[in-house]
Amino acid sequence: MSIAMAIEERDLDSLEKRQKFTISVIGCTRNGLSLAYFLAEAGFKTIVVDKNHSIISFLRNGNAPFLEPELNTLLKKHTKNGCLTFTNDIREASSKSDVILFFLQTLIDRKKKPDYSHIEKACKEIGASMCKGCLVILASTIGVGLTERLIKEQLENASGMRSGIDFGLAYTPIRISPETIFKGFTTTSQFISAVNEQSLRSARAILNTAIKVDTVRIGEIKTAEIADLFKDAFQDVRIALANEFAQFCERVGIDFMEILNMTNRHSNCQLPAPKITREHASKASFLLLEEAAITDAKLPLLALARKVNDEMLRHVLHLIIDGLRACNKTVRRAKVSILGVSSHANMKELYGSSTRKLVNLMKRKGIIVRVYDPLFSSKELVEKGYPAKRTLKETVEQTDCIVVTVGHDQFKRLNLKKIKILAKKSVAIVDMGYAIEPAKAVKEGFIYRGLGRGILAK
Repeated sequence: MSIAMAIEERDLDSLEKRQKFTISVIGCTRNGLSLAYFLAEAGFKTIVVDKNHSIISFLRNGNAPFLEPELNTLLKKHTKNGCLTFTNDIREASSKSDVILFFLQTLIDRKKKPDYSHIEKACKEIGASMCKGCLVILASTIGVGLTERLIKEQLENASGMRSGIDFGLAYTPIRISPETIFKGFTTTSQFISAVNEQSLRSARAILNTAIKVDTVRIGEIKTAEIADLFKDAFQDVRIALANEFAQFCERVGIDFMEILNMTNRHSNCQLPAPKITREHASKASFLLLEEAAITDAKLPLLALARKVNDEMLRHVLHLIIDGLRACNKTVRRAKVSILGVSSHANMKELYGSSTRKLVNLMKRKGIIVRVYDPLFSSKELVEKGYPAKRTLKETVEQTDCIVVTVGHDQFKRLNLKKIKILAKKSVAIVDMGYAIEPAKAVKEGFIYRGLGRGILAK
């Protein structure tokens, strides 16, 4: 039996006390794995759990599944001292744990509907093996009411125990931008809710000990779930507006980025750069729209924003085709080099990347695609299903169009003169990551296209 559901901060105020507790982190998301490192750093015995055997094997060998020097350093340190262990077995990890942190992601199917089947299965495995008195913390985005309607019910049914009495249950959607993962964990406030006061106090004690952030209490779990969804959906709407403005600028021959730099000097007008929205942002919108359909509520603005952002991938394809035609190239059998598969600049992170969808769209048009990302080996990319080349040189040789999907620093330092020589013909550049100066590209003889860069669409 565990005492985790009754933990107070005074029970964790020394390394010796923290070493008595074992915490499982289920789901190797960037946030989940990063939090696991902080827990191990605080002295907790931490078990990282994921069904993906290759990820767990990678971690056991001392490597993070994404490029992050700080994470790799901590990984090796705490794997060596025994504070961090890794397994594919949810039941075994749950049976040993005082606290179970749940980072499994809600999936969205092809019909844009949430799929909770893998979460339901995991809850049954956890419930069948968790010990009395443990604390379960759900830390990922989920639909409205699902913490209590799905998570709680499945845990109770599988365990035969009651939440708030035999085990604790809390909800706190921990999600920090990958660009600021370590700084973000220690400076960004998190909000938290739970089935009862005791579960809430215990969850706050654990999190405050590991990441030392302010936690904002929210009375009902359902309210916390909606607050989390609203936060991401709001960003989705902002990006949709920027995407509409960018397409408008392309039509009227104006550079949207010039406007962006001017307007964002004013605190009352902070526009994001136009982009294809990442998966986590669109997920919140889909979950809210699903709930709206069930309850007969109306969210027309959010639905329209989703439509605008969903169409951006095809808009990028239009820019590629337009660039090819401006070079007097036919679309079918054209050779296009894609630079970047990461979802974030300078991060080895595939989650949320739109590159695969773009590759598939181009292939359906008969385009020959080659892919390169300096953060991934060609073997890694091929294993992920990308038509990858070993080097940048091989990727751009004899190409008809170069598409920069993310603003890696290496892409900002591209030698356009050498690339033009390697291509040996008229070449288009389509820049989605704002990595290449448009005027410089045009000066070197490229046809340039970019999101919102209408002034150069000639």
